Amino acid sequence: MNQITDHISGTARSAGPGTGVDPLGLIGLRPLMALTSGLRSMRVGLIDGHVVTSHPGLAEAHLEFLAANDDPAPPDDAASRHATSVAGILVACRGSGAPAVCPDATLVVRRLFPSASPRHRGTVAPGALASAIVEVADAGVRILNLSLTLTPRSYDVDDALQRALDHAAHRGVIVVAAAGNHGAVGGSVLTRHRSVIPVVAYDLHGHPSEVSNLGPTTGRRGVGATGAGILSLEAGGGLRPFGGSSAAAALVTGTIALLWSELPQAAPADLVFAVTRSPARRNTVVPPLIDAWRAYETVRAARYG
Repeated sequence: MNQITDHISGTARSAGPGTGVDPLGLIGLRPLMALTSGLRSMRVGLIDGHVVTSHPGLAEAHLEFLAANDDPAPPDDAASRHATSVAGILVACRGSGAPAVCPDATLVVRRLFPSASPRHRGTVAPGALASAIVEVADAGVRILNLSLTLTPRSYDVDDALQRALDHAAHRGVIVVAAAGNHGAVGGSVLTRHRSVIPVVAYDLHGHPSEVSNLGPTTGRRGVGATGAGILSLEAGGGLRPFGGSSAAAALVTGTIALLWSELPQAAPADLVFAVTRSPARRNTVVPPLIDAWRAYETVRAARYG
């Protein structure tokens, strides 16, 4: 049976701080974050596990939940740790130690991964993901973060997911999807869909991570972002290293949230073009590294001269 998996494995491969390279500076995000922290009206969707709202780093976050989030997860629940770390990249308090890219945006969380035995953690049927995508799109989000992928053995197009992504595209939602950490070449219905920006993890030297999935669609329409040297919120409190394409996708999502907050008249196509730098088909499986500040200047010039 086809399954969806979150990127639990990506966290173990992230390099910790101390390399002398700023993970956010590497992608031009610092000056954009200095310009804006986002708007509360900017609704960012997150489909993931249980988010630990009691974490001090989320004390000031604007959070909404489309499914029950009050069912406590075990302290070692991998899906909860993953979701809390993704939320930390997006909407943690600045100064918390997490990236906190767009802390003033509203994070609309749709819990998907239940707490389960270690054998089944992080997996769910594609139909459940399809329903969650439709639900989040109908909740009025502008951007949807999917730090999850189809498992390597489930790359066949799933009609329900295709229809759900079509629905999100019709609603004008920009979908950002992690390419995955299986070290594979290929793609899935998530990364191939026209409304999706696939994201590859890069290391602190500005090279694609050796474990990141690559593919023709990812190379043509995707983008890379830092997936190493990042600390984010730990579900049990404090911080932890967090990386891989899960972290990279969240950084791209946060970048788009800041761009759209600062330039609200921009069309989704303007933002996608500026972020991915793909005016024409690229004949490569490796996407370019995102430059958040350059993307801001591109959209500003296109919309406001």
